[in-house]
Amino acid sequence: MSDRPLKLLLIDQDPIFRLGLRVGLEAIPHLEAIAVVETYTAALQILAEIAQKDPNQVNLVVLEFGNSRSTTSQQLGLQFCRQLRALYPNLPILLLSSVQEQGLLLAAKSVGINGYCPKGTPLPELVTAMQEVANGGDYWFQDTEAIITPNSCTDAINRVFTPNSCTDAINRVSPLPFSRLRNNLRLSGIGYIDATLATVTAQLQVPGLPVLDRAILAGRRRELLGARWLLNRLLVSPQERQEEDIPVTDQPPLTSSLSSSIQQSQTVSPLLSPGTLQSALFASCVTKLQYPLRNVTDVPLEIDIFREDKKRELLYLILQKLAQQLDDLRASKIEINQLYEVKIPLLRDLWQAATTDFFGKFSRIKLGNQNLEIVNLLLQNIEVVQRDILNKIPLVFELYCYLLFQTELNIDNASYPVVSAEAKSQALMIVENLLIQVANGVVQPLLNSLADVEIIKQNFYGRQLISTREIERFRNDLSWKYRFKNYINEPKAVFESRYELFVIAPRGIATTSVYAPRNQELAKLSNIPLVVTLLLEFSDAIAPRLKSLLAFVGSGIVFILTQIVGRGLGLIGRGILQGIGSVSLVEKNLRRNSDRPK
Repeated sequence: MSDRPLKLLLIDQDPIFRLGLRVGLEAIPHLEAIAVVETYTAALQILAEIAQKDPNQVNLVVLEFGNSRSTTSQQLGLQFCRQLRALYPNLPILLLSSVQEQGLLLAAKSVGINGYCPKGTPLPELVTAMQEVANGGDYWFQDTEAIITPNSCTDAINRVFTPNSCTDAINRVSPLPFSRLRNNLRLSGIGYIDATLATVTAQLQVPGLPVLDRAILAGRRRELLGARWLLNRLLVSPQERQEEDIPVTDQPPLTSSLSSSIQQSQTVSPLLSPGTLQSALFASCVTKLQYPLRNVTDVPLEIDIFREDKKRELLYLILQKLAQQLDDLRASKIEINQLYEVKIPLLRDLWQAATTDFFGKFSRIKLGNQNLEIVNLLLQNIEVVQRDILNKIPLVFELYCYLLFQTELNIDNASYPVVSAEAKSQALMIVENLLIQVANGVVQPLLNSLADVEIIKQNFYGRQLISTREIERFRNDLSWKYRFKNYINEPKAVFESRYELFVIAPRGIATTSVYAPRNQELAKLSNIPLVVTLLLEFSDAIAPRLKSLLAFVGSGIVFILTQIVGRGLGLIGRGILQGIGSVSLVEKNLRRNSDRPK
């Protein structure tokens, strides 16, 4: 083992395994477990705290994909690794897992994981793997190495030939045997991927599948397609490509979407490809969607009536629809000047697609003698939703331009380069606000038309808002919110040149403000909103002078009370006391004189 201290962060949901591994590693010299955590969120918080003090304090992350048998946990693990690779590109990652599916392990490698060891690996071998990965190398367990590292044909060939010339060298030495070996590896991998792909496709066809599970399975299907393409590209010689009419410069037949594991490695000079930029941003958003989603602001939100799992499902669905919408826009080769013209229709389409998929296109509800289609009933409220919510979502055009055309973000009176961390942070806030506002738009017509229907309450509402009285109180709060927003809060924000954004913070849904010019909106204000801005301007003009006047008058009053009235009262009081004292002295003398004998 190298003398370099190995400091690792361990992420695993199994408390017994965490404890056992930590105790076992404590006996290893030059090795220290800086932190052992259960969740990805806790890991990100610890890494952020460490980065502020000493970025080199952790030189290896060892993780498990949650419950490794769960498709959801596997997908979240891949998304977390994408985000970890984007935030800390030089931080090695070792997968210590019971996962044995080669397709999933290939996806793990594609998102930036540097090594893999199965649980149950002897401790000395595990420590060797940790040290190898921490030193910048790769370590893949022997039984999976042939499939997980397709850039190298075999271990023996890697010892003789460089990776870039591996295929040519094999063909020059002995074309037939090695060609067969390479083809067997390719067919074996593709056979396994096809079998897994068939299973996933069958699961996607199950009727009534929850939206979140459907989105995760769709993402896994895209990853399997990408893995199959990768095997075909790396384990086929140039001659075979020509014979099969596969151009060397072909791109994988994948759309840039939310769960693509291949796009993370595709770049174009000098910037990231738009798909990679989108994938990294949405991966961060997916991670933040695992935070608590309770509303910690003083502003009621329509989605507050939902249970937390339904909130998360709805927000994730909208994010998926947004990714599909961006894919369609890229495919249509829309231009930036056209994008501004279709901004409102894009939000309308996003709302309609999310509403349809969330409630189910053909779902029905019985009201009295009527059997109504829920989606058709809700979509009739498009004008109200668009007026109250969709048209007021800020910075939508800027976000689409950033993701489609890689334009700089101009927010808070600053211009952020596309690939900068600041641009990603600002874009992430805009995306989170967009998801929350569109989700509010999905819920608003439900509250207007079907708020007190029992089947709706059972399927969607939280326990604290399930009674008729609480629902009506909640609706009244929302009604007052719209009044305050339209007549006071929105004009004030326009006058102050800022936008209020809802963001997902570790403690829940919070608010933040960003600066943005709103002069055109200010010029269009009328009636009560205009009066509010005039009052604010009058207050700004008069308040400092009024404060100075009140301060002067207050000082004069204090002077009069203390220096004149106070002193006068003091003199009067002293005179009274002296008078009382003199009277007492006279009475005492008289008493003495009366007591003398005559």
